[in-house]
Amino acid sequence: MKNRVTGLGGFFFKTKNPDQIKEWYKTHLGIPTDQYGWTFWWHDKDGNKCSTQWSPFEEKSEYFSPSDKPFMMNFRVENLTELLEILKEEGVTIVGETKEYEYGKFGWILDPENNKIELWEPKDSVFLENN
Repeated sequence: MKNRVTGLGGFFFKTKNPDQIKEWYKTHLGIPTDQYGWTFWWHDKDGNKCSTQWSPFEEKSEYFSPSDKPFMMNFRVENLTELLEILKEEGVTIVGETKEYEYGKFGWILDPENNKIELWEPKDSVFLENN
């Protein structure tokens, strides 16, 4: 497999009041937040338009489980199915089942310190069609 991770797909963190945090970042740093946080748009080395998501989550969210950390990274990948097979062979802990949505496929792993990492094979075109 040539490329495993192709970019940062997102950074997610827990907070006591996600709406208040989004408003603070909007007011003080000029981040144009929406209900999910903020989507950064950028171009990869081939000129493709790509996205990275910044999102605060409710402090009690279970989305980062089984990790007890207050954050989760999301990495963009080229071929999620193949990558998960390779990672499993390498002894990496796979969490849950792969899920697919109109905007891409998702899988999850744990690093050696029990940080949950979300792997995303994106379909950026879905976001571009809606903008």
